[in-house]
Formats: sequence, C-alpha cells, structure tokens
Amino acid sequence: MDAEEFRKRGREMIDYVADYLETIRKRRPFPEVSPGYLRELVPDEAPESPEKWEDLFKDIERVIMPGVTHWHSPQFHAYYPTANSYPAILGDVLSDAIGCIGFTWASSPACTELEVVMMDWLAKMLHLPDEFLFSSGGLGGGVIQGTASESTLVALLSARTMFINNIKKENPQMETESIMSKLIAYTSDQSHSSVERAGLIGSVLMRKLESDEKGALRRHTLEAAIREDKAKGLIPFFLCATLGTTPSCAFDNIPELGPLCKQDGIWLHIDAAYAGSAFICPEFRPLLNGVEFAMSFNFNAHKWLQVNFDCSAMWIKDKRLVSEAFDVDPLYLKHENQGKMPDYRHWHIPLGRRFRSLKVWFVLRMYGVKGLQDIIRKDVQLAHEFESFVRADSRFEVVQDVVLALVCFRLKGENSINEKLLKAINDDGRIHLVPSQMRKTYFLRFAVCASRTTSDDVKLAWSVITELATKLQK
Repeated sequence: MDAEEFRKRGREMIDYVADYLETIRKRRPFPEVSPGYLRELVPDEAPESPEKWEDLFKDIERVIMPGVTHWHSPQFHAYYPTANSYPAILGDVLSDAIGCIGFTWASSPACTELEVVMMDWLAKMLHLPDEFLFSSGGLGGGVIQGTASESTLVALLSARTMFINNIKKENPQMETESIMSKLIAYTSDQSHSSVERAGLIGSVLMRKLESDEKGALRRHTLEAAIREDKAKGLIPFFLCATLGTTPSCAFDNIPELGPLCKQDGIWLHIDAAYAGSAFICPEFRPLLNGVEFAMSFNFNAHKWLQVNFDCSAMWIKDKRLVSEAFDVDPLYLKHENQGKMPDYRHWHIPLGRRFRSLKVWFVLRMYGVKGLQDIIRKDVQLAHEFESFVRADSRFEVVQDVVLALVCFRLKGENSINEKLLKAINDDGRIHLVPSQMRKTYFLRFAVCASRTTSDDVKLAWSVITELATKLQK
C-alpha cells in the first residue's frame, strides 16, 4: 500500500468508522456467537501472497463484527463506559503515524513534554492539590498509565520500595526478604480485583477490609486492622481506597482514612477509575475531598472523559519514590538532558509507551471543560431518570444510592428471580446488563455508558426490563 492508496483506503475506513458509530443503535449490543466462531471463518494459515484491500474490507463485517460487543451502543449498559470520540480517534491516528516509543525525553521530546502539560491541565480541572502538579515546582507530577490496574501496581511497588529502603536505613542487618514477609497492604472488600492482583504481583499480603452498609471503607475498620496487624509484628504500608467502586459506585471515606494513613505513615493510593472524570464538575468535586492526604491518585480518562482506551491518568506527590522503584539506567538510554524533563520509563512497568497525550490534547481542545461537564451531567441525569422508573414500580427496589451514572436495582424477592431476569434480558438481546452482589444480595447494574445514550434509550431499556419481568412473574 503506497501513499496514494493509503489516502483512498484511509478515507474509506474513516467513512466506515463514522457510519458504524452513527448507526450503532441498529446492532445487537452483545453478540450471538459461540466460542471458536472466528476460526471457522478464516483460513488456517496466513496468505502466501498479498490479498486485495477490497477482500479484506469485506471481511470486517463477515468476520469481525459478528463477534463484537458494541460498548458504544446506547443499549449497552454493562460494566462502566469506555470513552470514544472522533477527536480522540484522530489523535490516535496521528500517534500511530508518528509511531514513536517515548521512553525518554530524547526518544521524542514532544511525546514527553505534551504529556507533562496535559497532566497539569487535567490536574487543574480536578482541582488537585498543587503538590501533584509539575508546574508547582515541587516533587509531584503526573503520568499516563495504560489502565487503573497499572496505576495501582505502580503505586504499590513504589510504596514497597520506599518502606524497604527506609527500614534498611534504620536496620541495615535486615534482609529484603524478611522485610517483605512482614509488609501488609489494605483495601476494601468492594475494591476492584486488580487491587488484590497487585498484591499478588508485588508479593505482599493484601488484606480486604469489610465495608459499611453503603459499600464504603471507614476509619474504625482500618484502624482496628492496623492495630491487630502491628500486634502480630506486621508492617502496614499501603492502602488502596476507591472512589466509585465497580460493584455499586460506592465511595470510601477518604476524609476519615486520609488522616489515619498520615498518622501511621501508610501510603494512601486513591483509585477513582470511573468516578474521577465527574470531579471536573463542581457539584461532584466534594467526593474527592481528602485527596490531599494521598501519595498517589488515578482516574481513567478512557472511561468517561471522551478519551479512547487506553489512558489512565496518575499523579504522584513525590516522583522520586516512583523512579527509585523502577530505575534501571543502561548507557544506551542515557542522554545529555537527563533530569531536565521526566524520563517516563522510570514511572511505569513497560519501557515503551505510545504518544497517548495527543488524544487528550485533541479532546480537551475540541470539547473544552464545559463540553465535558455537560456530557457527565447528561449521563447522571439519565441515570436518575432510570432510577425514577425503578422507584415507581413496586415490584422493584434500588439497592444503593445513585450518585453518578450507575443504578443498582433488583426485583424484590430471592436472588434466583433476579438471576433469571438478567438471563432473560441478555438472551433477549435488545439491551445488555451485568450483575453484581453485596452481602449476598444479587442485583443488576444499569450503567449509562454510551455518549449517544438519550432519554429514549433509557425508556427503551426500562420497557424491556419490565416486559421480561412480567413474563417471569406469570
């Protein structure tokens, strides 16, 4: 494919993408294929000779689309959103064309420097403390990770290294293995599974603490756990608190937990993967109160801020604590401007990194803060509209407070009837939901996910749910 054909085929692909997104309502949100479907549709081996673009292009609909879960369908209400917008897509196109591997400033200065500026832009939108900003002139700064899972792991490994180094300074005779065997980290029983996984990867004990009736971790629970573990000779060193949990969009009580972590010298990391985008709205910013006690904080711009996956924004109060945990400095990666700008390879797990800040730049400039706030407020309003339908039907109940754009609801009665309802909904295929469970209570999650979702889509979803519930109850 030469440049001229690329121009032609690129226009065709852009048209296809635009048509796909603008007509996505017509597609079933969840596919009707069985595992292994695709192998039956393609040859056993790669072609020996080049094929025609026209044949490849036809196979998008024949091979790929039958197995796609359409996350951007207005009838998709599962999990949480994965953001999508035309400006972000175009930013990724340019990133792919430039094709840099921005592991150091020297490997692509614009890649590093735009990320520094974008992370400060985002921090200011969230009204983060100045300690997290590059422009404050202090030790803080931000980095784009791939996912919230990576952000949590980086924070945990950084905290682990900091504690090991500090303990060795006071007790030079202690071996690293001995120290690690005593380290203990905490999280809520409502936190994402990736937090527990970070403990497994980091080879430290991760203790899940019981949340309250609203799904929030409270100070008295953490305090009791710290006291108990210290009595056993363990070393509490890390807490991952969540703002906007996956099961029910619950919020750990950071104003309570933060001062306790500061008092006991525990690294507080706040994971706001889904909810963080909402904090750009003044009415939701109080949900982030207490962030000043955190050593690190992240949210996924790729969930609700119109920036395509992957883009998890993470800030650290002291960048040295991250770079010390990941610093390997071979000669071939050194350059004469080291120290003047971040070398982001010291801030995350992989060496290479894409030019992800481009799509952030495109989105923030094309939407503006107000445009992004409007999208978030619209989605929250739609969730409350759905909530009103649930509360108006005496057969149903809302399980948890509706704070953002997630409604947790169920048919009154046994878990089994709700399990049957979910199966009926997803077998029907007009909408797609997933379940959750808290304290043995099974419920359904209705998330406003697609940016194209309207009030009519919410009404459609409720009509499908009530229609199938009525059939089940006959």
